[in-house]
Amino acid sequence: KEIGVSFNPDLEHSIDNLFIEIISWKQVRYQKLKREGHSEKFIIKTLRIPKHIKNLLLDKDKEQESTLLRLNLIPFNGEVYNITTRSGNLLANGVLVRNSGGLGTPAHQRVEAGLIHKAHKGVLYIDEIGTLHISTQQQLLTVLQEKKAPITGQSEMSSGAMVRTEPVPADFILVAAGNYETVRNMHPAIRSRIRGSGYEVYMETTMADTLENRRKLARFVAQEVLKDRKIPHFTKDAVEEIIIEARRRAGRKHRLTLKLRDLGGLVRAAGDLALERGKKYVTREEVIQAKILAKTLEHQMVDQVVKMNKDYSLLLTEGLKVGRVNALAVRGDSTGVVHPIEAQITPSMSKNEGKIVATGQLRIIARESIQNVSALIKKYMDKDISNYDIHVQFLGVYGVEGDSASITIATALLSAIENAPIRQDTAMTGSLSVRGEVLPVGGVTAKIEGAIDAGIKRIIIPYANKDDVVLDTKHQGKAEIIPVKTFAEVIKHSFAQSHQYVADYFKELEVKQSSNKTTKSSFKFNSNQATPTL
Repeated sequence: KEIGVSFNPDLEHSIDNLFIEIISWKQVRYQKLKREGHSEKFIIKTLRIPKHIKNLLLDKDKEQESTLLRLNLIPFNGEVYNITTRSGNLLANGVLVRNSGGLGTPAHQRVEAGLIHKAHKGVLYIDEIGTLHISTQQQLLTVLQEKKAPITGQSEMSSGAMVRTEPVPADFILVAAGNYETVRNMHPAIRSRIRGSGYEVYMETTMADTLENRRKLARFVAQEVLKDRKIPHFTKDAVEEIIIEARRRAGRKHRLTLKLRDLGGLVRAAGDLALERGKKYVTREEVIQAKILAKTLEHQMVDQVVKMNKDYSLLLTEGLKVGRVNALAVRGDSTGVVHPIEAQITPSMSKNEGKIVATGQLRIIARESIQNVSALIKKYMDKDISNYDIHVQFLGVYGVEGDSASITIATALLSAIENAPIRQDTAMTGSLSVRGEVLPVGGVTAKIEGAIDAGIKRIIIPYANKDDVVLDTKHQGKAEIIPVKTFAEVIKHSFAQSHQYVADYFKELEVKQSSNKTTKSSFKFNSNQATPTL
């Protein structure tokens, strides 16, 4: 029958070719599924083959091709944007878009349940929940509260008619996951609902370095091999090297990393190397080589930066220089890099007092650490530097965050004030309290390896981090690692021999400060002054 729509007759030939292509495609799919051993009933259901073209696809009646085209083609006159034919094919300007159900298909047959309905009396798992649009989160909250929701065949951004059912049960347990950054984007009402009716769990990134957990990592390696189905199994020495790498990536003493996805990448990289070399088992050699070849994107970028800095002498690894110190930082999760820091003291441009000028687009914590360092310098120095401007520059780096460069900044400032040369074969990392104590920082192992790769020979780290250092075979014995507890020790190991008196002076002040802490009635108060004097 003719239906009440019109179509451009010039497109009739293209529609003929379209249906012939569809038939040919279904024939190819049919033969492939047949070779795979599927039953004819399963194939017909999978390919959605109508009864009137079943024999044609089965190559039983070639003469039905013309009948098929006559059955599906409808004589059109004029133009129309899209139509839905009796067999359910949605056409848009002569192109078959999808099978949407025919015009005569009942509404209940066009209903398809979503995941919230399929999860009824079960578990609905949503990863990176913070990336959901806020309106979607509100709808999810409604379902959690009412435990039912209608099934609709239209999204809020679409147009046209839609199918909408009565509310369908959707009573499920919600398990949502996400990084800390994405969780902050969650709807507050959902967070409140979870805290009121469930639990919030912060996942551990490390586990204790025990014999039991080492055996679990060995089992993990075997599971990754079986999952890959191509790479060979690992020898005992190779598994031990994986465990050492897990200890190194943990970044904490007596801990093993739980970032197993990254560790699994190392397992497969080592397996591919052994497979390429035709070995029956993966040995320690392949694991060590895989750590060199399978570098992260950040590590590869740092390698390029180090090469460029050396070419243009931005990074110095020998000699002495005033006001310049090599700082250590981490890019990504596990890539260490060396950043030179320079400091300069100049007469103040303001009549009132000097100011701190720091370049490198420093973020909040980094800016505050510079202020703390300046307070420390003013406290310990006999000189009045209130009439001077303090300039701190991070060479070749922007967006610095964290306070792990505190001892570096303090060393550079003190060098500029005293005109004391600093050893350029030395790099350092560590936070600094206003009392001159060197505090622990993160990523020490990665920082040390980055410094060694850059050609640094001496590395100063906080004493509290000394047990966190787990170097791989490539970096062992390549540099002197110097743990320090106080700022006086930092000066002693970084300043040139000619200016060791500065370190001695700070040491005396620390001793005096320590003795004052243990003395009762150290303060006396004069009623004529506003603050107590020491």
